[in-house]
Amino acid sequence: MTLAYKGIEINYHVSGKGSPIVFLHGFLENLTMWDEIVSYFSDTYTCITIDLLGHGKTDCIGYIHRMEDMAEAVDAVINNIITDQPVLIGHSMGGYVSLAYLDLFPKKLSGLVLLNSTSFSDSEERKINRSRAIGIVKKNPNAYTSMAIANLFAKENRIKYKSQIEKIKDEASKNPLQGIISALEGMKIRKDYTETLLTFNKPKIIFAGKKDPVLSYQQNLEESKLCNTDFISFEGGHMSYIENKDDLLKSLDQFLSNK
Repeated sequence: MTLAYKGIEINYHVSGKGSPIVFLHGFLENLTMWDEIVSYFSDTYTCITIDLLGHGKTDCIGYIHRMEDMAEAVDAVINNIITDQPVLIGHSMGGYVSLAYLDLFPKKLSGLVLLNSTSFSDSEERKINRSRAIGIVKKNPNAYTSMAIANLFAKENRIKYKSQIEKIKDEASKNPLQGIISALEGMKIRKDYTETLLTFNKPKIIFAGKKDPVLSYQQNLEESKLCNTDFISFEGGHMSYIENKDDLLKSLDQFLSNK
């Protein structure tokens, strides 16, 4: 399905029936990352997956996609489909977009799940690394995406999940160059959403990988305490929906049932 938005088409998919859940993918990913998760929940919930700006089959609207820009695009899709308050589940960059959505539309959500994500803004070192990544992407986008995706998994899982990594790389290669750069620029300048997460008084949870190569597990744990947010950890890296799929499904099911 598509929705006309600011001169482009936003690609999204709806399946199932029941209370709505909106799933937002991470950087370099697209809505297909949620296929197995949606298959598990679609008997009980209305599951909405969206290709974020510059990813999958959704085109770009600018040279910088702020998290707020992506959140507003998500809101356009939500408004077109449902009237009930959804639970927003965001993986990595999708978590940043979820927090931007919560910041812009604080009364529109019934719950929030940050999967391998954080409310903290980029550190100065991280901003430098994103600028460096933009330079690499401009020279050789496929080399960058190939390296970046493999590095999201815990070291010991990179062989174990080789076929899944190759599939993600293939999907990432379909993203437009501008979309990759626009997202990197947007993540680099995103605001700190700690206060937004803290003041959200509905069910909220952080899922974190103990061996996440991208986010500090210890920082995630401290963040959950600071923001009075439920916290569950897994043994893998940044890709919990693959590395710890069964545990994630069980934990998500419990969170959604108790919401």
